[in-house]
Amino acid sequence: MKFSQNELVGTALIGFDMIGGPFLKFSKNITQSRMKINLDEWATNFYLAFRGGNAGKKPRAILYDDFYIVAYPRGLELCCLFMKPHGIEQNMRELNKIANRFITEVETQEEEDIADNEGDDIEEIKRILVNLIKGNDMSTPELRRYFQLSNSQIWKIMNDLESSGKIKRTKKEGRAIFWTG
Repeated sequence: MKFSQNELVGTALIGFDMIGGPFLKFSKNITQSRMKINLDEWATNFYLAFRGGNAGKKPRAILYDDFYIVAYPRGLELCCLFMKPHGIEQNMRELNKIANRFITEVETQEEEDIADNEGDDIEEIKRILVNLIKGNDMSTPELRRYFQLSNSQIWKIMNDLESSGKIKRTKKEGRAIFWTG
Protein backbone atom coordinates (compact mmCIF):
# COMPACT_ATOMS: atom_id res chain seq x y z
CA MET A 1 0.00 0.00 0.00
CA LYS A 2 1.39 3.33 -1.01
CA PHE A 3 0.51 6.27 1.10
CA SER A 4 1.69 9.81 1.30
CA GLN A 5 2.22 11.56 4.58
CA ASN A 6 -0.36 14.21 3.72
CA GLU A 7 -3.06 11.52 4.02
CA LEU A 8 -2.52 11.38 7.79
CA VAL A 9 -4.91 13.87 9.40
CA GLY A 10 -4.90 12.81 13.03
CA THR A 11 -4.00 10.27 15.63
CA ALA A 12 -5.54 9.05 18.86
CA LEU A 13 -4.49 6.72 21.64
CA ILE A 14 -7.37 4.89 23.25
CA GLY A 15 -6.65 3.39 26.63
CA PHE A 16 -8.60 0.81 28.54
CA ASP A 17 -9.62 1.05 32.18
CA MET A 18 -10.71 -2.24 33.78
CA ILE A 19 -13.65 -0.51 35.47
CA GLY A 20 -14.54 2.32 33.10
CA GLY A 21 -13.74 0.62 29.81
CA PRO A 22 -12.20 2.38 26.79
CA PHE A 23 -11.29 6.05 27.13
CA LEU A 24 -9.50 8.63 25.01
CA LYS A 25 -5.98 8.90 26.40
CA PHE A 26 -4.50 11.25 23.81
CA SER A 27 -5.43 12.78 20.45
CA LYS A 28 -3.72 15.10 18.02
CA ASN A 29 -4.78 16.72 14.75
CA ILE A 30 -1.88 16.58 12.33
CA THR A 31 -3.44 18.71 9.58
CA GLN A 32 -6.38 21.05 9.40
CA SER A 33 -9.12 18.96 7.85
CA ARG A 34 -12.87 18.96 7.55
CA MET A 35 -13.03 15.70 9.45
CA LYS A 36 -14.69 16.45 12.75
CA ILE A 37 -15.05 13.46 15.06
CA ASN A 38 -15.79 13.75 18.74
CA LEU A 39 -13.24 11.16 19.81
CA ASP A 40 -14.48 11.14 23.40
CA GLU A 41 -17.81 9.78 22.15
CA TRP A 42 -16.29 7.44 19.54
CA ALA A 43 -13.46 5.96 21.64
CA THR A 44 -15.53 2.99 22.77
CA ASN A 45 -16.82 2.31 19.24
CA PHE A 46 -13.34 2.36 17.73
CA TYR A 47 -11.92 0.27 20.57
CA LEU A 48 -14.61 -2.39 20.23
CA ALA A 49 -14.36 -2.41 16.44
CA PHE A 50 -10.62 -3.10 16.48
CA ARG A 51 -10.26 -5.09 19.70
CA GLY A 52 -13.57 -6.93 20.06
CA GLY A 53 -14.60 -10.18 18.43
CA ASN A 54 -12.83 -13.44 17.90
CA ALA A 55 -9.08 -13.75 18.21
CA GLY A 56 -7.43 -13.26 14.84
CA LYS A 57 -10.59 -11.88 13.22
CA LYS A 58 -10.10 -8.20 13.93
CA PRO A 59 -9.94 -5.49 11.27
CA ARG A 60 -6.76 -3.58 10.58
CA ALA A 61 -8.54 -0.65 8.95
CA ILE A 62 -12.07 0.65 8.62
CA LEU A 63 -13.09 2.90 5.73
CA TYR A 64 -15.74 5.58 6.32
CA ASP A 65 -17.09 8.00 3.72
CA ASP A 66 -14.70 10.84 4.58
CA PHE A 67 -11.80 9.06 6.24
CA TYR A 68 -10.36 5.72 7.18
CA ILE A 69 -8.82 4.49 10.39
CA VAL A 70 -5.85 2.21 10.74
CA ALA A 71 -5.33 0.86 14.25
CA TYR A 72 -2.43 -0.80 16.01
CA PRO A 73 -2.96 -2.49 19.38
CA ARG A 74 -0.35 -2.61 22.10
CA GLY A 75 -1.33 -4.23 25.36
CA LEU A 76 -4.75 -2.91 26.25
CA GLU A 77 -4.21 0.32 24.34
CA LEU A 78 -5.09 1.07 20.75
CA CYS A 79 -3.32 3.61 18.55
CA CYS A 80 -5.65 4.92 15.82
CA LEU A 81 -4.35 6.76 12.77
CA PHE A 82 -6.98 8.79 10.96
CA MET A 83 -6.33 9.02 7.25
CA LYS A 84 -7.87 11.02 4.43
CA PRO A 85 -8.29 8.64 1.50
CA HIS A 86 -6.95 10.05 -1.75
CA GLY A 87 -7.96 8.61 -5.11
CA ILE A 88 -10.22 5.82 -3.93
CA GLU A 89 -13.46 7.40 -5.15
CA GLN A 90 -13.26 5.65 -8.54
CA ASN A 91 -12.54 2.29 -6.89
CA MET A 92 -15.48 2.76 -4.53
CA ARG A 93 -17.82 3.56 -7.44
CA GLU A 94 -16.71 0.42 -9.28
CA LEU A 95 -17.09 -1.70 -6.14
CA ASN A 96 -20.56 -0.21 -5.62
CA LYS A 97 -21.57 -1.33 -9.13
CA ILE A 98 -20.34 -4.87 -8.40
CA ALA A 99 -22.16 -4.94 -5.06
CA ASN A 100 -25.41 -3.70 -6.61
CA ARG A 101 -25.24 -6.37 -9.33
CA PHE A 102 -24.64 -9.04 -6.70
CA ILE A 103 -27.50 -7.79 -4.48
CA THR A 104 -29.89 -7.70 -7.43
CA GLU A 105 -28.90 -11.22 -8.46
CA VAL A 106 -29.44 -12.60 -4.94
CA GLU A 107 -32.76 -10.76 -4.47
CA THR A 108 -34.05 -12.07 -7.80
CA GLN A 109 -33.11 -15.62 -6.85
CA GLU A 110 -34.72 -15.26 -3.40
CA GLU A 111 -37.94 -13.89 -4.92
CA GLU A 112 -38.08 -16.82 -7.36
CA ASP A 113 -37.47 -19.31 -4.53
CA ILE A 114 -40.13 -17.69 -2.34
CA ALA A 115 -42.66 -17.64 -5.17
CA ASP A 116 -42.01 -21.32 -5.92
CA ASN A 117 -42.27 -22.31 -2.25
CA GLU A 118 -45.33 -20.16 -1.55
CA GLY A 119 -47.21 -21.72 -4.44
CA ASP A 120 -46.44 -25.21 -3.16
CA ASP A 121 -47.20 -24.25 0.44
CA ILE A 122 -50.53 -22.60 -0.42
CA GLU A 123 -51.70 -25.63 -2.35
CA GLU A 124 -50.74 -27.89 0.56
CA ILE A 125 -52.55 -25.60 3.04
CA LYS A 126 -55.66 -25.64 0.84
CA ARG A 127 -55.60 -29.44 0.70
CA ILE A 128 -55.21 -29.71 4.49
CA LEU A 129 -57.90 -27.07 5.13
CA VAL A 130 -60.50 -28.90 3.06
CA ASN A 131 -59.81 -32.14 4.97
CA LEU A 132 -59.68 -30.35 8.34
CA ILE A 133 -63.04 -28.62 8.09
CA LYS A 134 -64.89 -31.45 6.35
CA GLY A 135 -67.90 -32.06 8.60
CA ASN A 136 -66.76 -29.41 11.14
CA ASP A 137 -67.53 -25.72 11.63
CA MET A 138 -64.32 -23.77 12.12
CA SER A 139 -63.80 -20.01 12.26
CA THR A 140 -61.36 -18.04 10.17
CA PRO A 141 -59.33 -16.83 13.21
CA GLU A 142 -59.03 -20.42 14.42
CA LEU A 143 -57.80 -21.61 11.03
CA ARG A 144 -55.41 -18.69 10.79
CA ARG A 145 -53.74 -19.72 14.05
CA TYR A 146 -53.39 -23.34 12.92
CA PHE A 147 -51.39 -22.32 9.88
CA GLN A 148 -49.76 -19.16 11.23
CA LEU A 149 -51.07 -17.02 8.39
CA SER A 150 -51.92 -13.34 8.26
CA ASN A 151 -55.55 -12.23 7.93
CA SER A 152 -55.10 -11.38 4.26
CA GLN A 153 -53.44 -14.73 3.51
CA ILE A 154 -56.17 -16.84 5.17
CA TRP A 155 -58.93 -14.79 3.54
CA LYS A 156 -57.37 -15.23 0.10
CA ILE A 157 -57.13 -18.99 0.63
CA MET A 158 -60.68 -19.25 1.99
CA ASN A 159 -62.02 -17.13 -0.85
CA ASP A 160 -60.26 -19.35 -3.42
CA LEU A 161 -61.66 -22.51 -1.78
CA GLU A 162 -65.16 -21.02 -1.60
CA SER A 163 -65.01 -19.97 -5.27
CA SER A 164 -63.97 -23.47 -6.30
CA GLY A 165 -66.89 -24.97 -4.31
CA LYS A 166 -64.72 -26.97 -1.91
CA ILE A 167 -65.95 -25.15 1.23
CA LYS A 168 -68.88 -22.94 2.20
CA ARG A 169 -69.75 -20.41 4.86
CA THR A 170 -72.03 -21.70 7.60
CA LYS A 171 -72.52 -18.84 10.05
CA LYS A 172 -71.12 -15.61 11.40
CA GLU A 173 -70.50 -14.85 15.08
CA GLY A 174 -69.33 -11.30 15.66
CA ARG A 175 -66.62 -10.73 13.10
CA ALA A 176 -65.71 -14.42 12.74
CA ILE A 177 -66.94 -16.41 9.75
CA PHE A 178 -67.40 -20.16 10.19
CA TRP A 179 -66.66 -22.60 7.39
CA THR A 180 -67.41 -26.22 6.59
CA GLY A 181 -66.39 -28.60 3.85
